[in-house]
Amino acid sequence: MADKLKVAIVHDWFVGGGAEKVVAEISKLYPDAPIYTSYCSDEWRQKLAPAQVVTGYLQNWPFSKLRKLLPVLRQHWFSHLDLSDYGLVISSSGNGEAKGVHAAEGAKHVCYCHSPTHFYWRHYEDYRANPGFGIFNPAVRLALQLLVGPLRRWDLKASKNPDYYIANSLHIKADIKKYYDRDAVVIYPPIDISRFENVTPKDRSGFVTVGRLVPYKRYDLIIGACNQLQLPLTVVGRGPELANLQKIAGPTITFDTNASDEKVVDYMASATAFIFAAHEDFGITPVEAMAAGTPVIAYKAGGALDYVTDGQTGSYFEEQTVESIVTALNSFSNEKLNALSIKERAADFSPEHFDKQFKSYLEEVL
Repeated sequence: MADKLKVAIVHDWFVGGGAEKVVAEISKLYPDAPIYTSYCSDEWRQKLAPAQVVTGYLQNWPFSKLRKLLPVLRQHWFSHLDLSDYGLVISSSGNGEAKGVHAAEGAKHVCYCHSPTHFYWRHYEDYRANPGFGIFNPAVRLALQLLVGPLRRWDLKASKNPDYYIANSLHIKADIKKYYDRDAVVIYPPIDISRFENVTPKDRSGFVTVGRLVPYKRYDLIIGACNQLQLPLTVVGRGPELANLQKIAGPTITFDTNASDEKVVDYMASATAFIFAAHEDFGITPVEAMAAGTPVIAYKAGGALDYVTDGQTGSYFEEQTVESIVTALNSFSNEKLNALSIKERAADFSPEHFDKQFKSYLEEVL
């Protein structure tokens, strides 16, 4: 039935990250659907072509430069979009406002929720402590404290707009229920595991972690643990925390801030294990490591609970502390872990699995 409806896709913004990749895959399923968004980079316009990307005034300077600081304007823009021509609206919403769109009377609105808005709910205290705007942190912190009340009220009201919710993990399913009092089904995001299909077995040594170097991912803890045990660790990625992390890194820590996709695959395939210390909504890079047959040592929380099975695909540490990671590293052994079994588990997160589950779910609810 979904194939017979006129479909619109709505997403918070296109800058980078896993949420955008989910929308790109949905767009392949519905190639005639326009994509409405508050902002789209030139790079993402090229990636999404030939789909029609529709933006408004928030795309233009100076709004484009200030987009992270304009939730009220984004709320207004999304809530006033004219989607009256569409029988099915698919919104993709995480830390933005796409779920706040209004579908036409009689139309259906399905929201793929990456997370209830971090800034207002689960991670509010973390963002208030460290907004991530450098010298402007005090002003942003004050604005967040003053505005969080009305922003939460709008977000909660907007959460009632979708007819159905899809969560990207069991963790987010629970958060949708906790903060929005809405039920959801879980459909894992599509991950390009084909990059790792031709990985050849390697002699594994050292540890690796990959991602954007931002405070909440807690690379400082991983480095601290490997410093203490004098274990070789490769940190792949760049971001605002790079200088701070380089300052605390000991002689066994190596940084690669400009690794190609091929080099990332090689790092993952040759590591003893991938270390993951973030409390993520899902977490794509650990699954990519698993696609290379590499076990994951992860913080026991969030999306990692959906793919790390202790003793099969990796192991856990209980707390976000150096001491907890040290304990996990001391007890870790990959001798009993089967690389082929780890790769097979990663295959459950392929785009093909996503496509099948997503289309099946829409047919069911429609």
